[in-house]
Amino acid sequence: METQQCGTCIYPGSFDPITNGHLDLIERALHIFKTVIVAVAHNPEKNPLFTEEERKEMIRVAVNYNPRVVVDSFDGLLVDYARARGVNVVLRGMRAMSDFEYEFQLAGMNRNLRPDIETIFMTPSDQYMFISSSMVREIARLGGDVSAFVHPLVAGRLNEKIVSNYQ
Repeated sequence: METQQCGTCIYPGSFDPITNGHLDLIERALHIFKTVIVAVAHNPEKNPLFTEEERKEMIRVAVNYNPRVVVDSFDGLLVDYARARGVNVVLRGMRAMSDFEYEFQLAGMNRNLRPDIETIFMTPSDQYMFISSSMVREIARLGGDVSAFVHPLVAGRLNEKIVSNYQ
């Protein structure tokens, strides 16, 4: 049986850094959508470890420069970015019930701001349910091995960044 793919979705986030959980969602979304736009959110209040350009490059490498994955960044409201890109589907990942309330409110607000926007929620595969970028950064900061949680390039960049920030 042949599956029919939808057009494009936007997968927004800080991706500081991109994890195997993020990559799992991107790969699975590609079974549904022809194109996934991975949109790195510009949010200086989060005090990111990596610059936007560093995060975008790590994403490109981690997805093996897949032409169906567009890596971009945006500033401002997601609904404005989605309108500018001509996209009305947003992909959001949920790891646990703790994510639900925030994601539910965010989806409702986006729909209120732009009624034609739809939010699709996906959970990562079981082995990635517990992974978050903040946990990965903390493990790396404390000298732990993050290779099971991120692409090898990301693990190397994390170690480089941690060493340079603490010297």
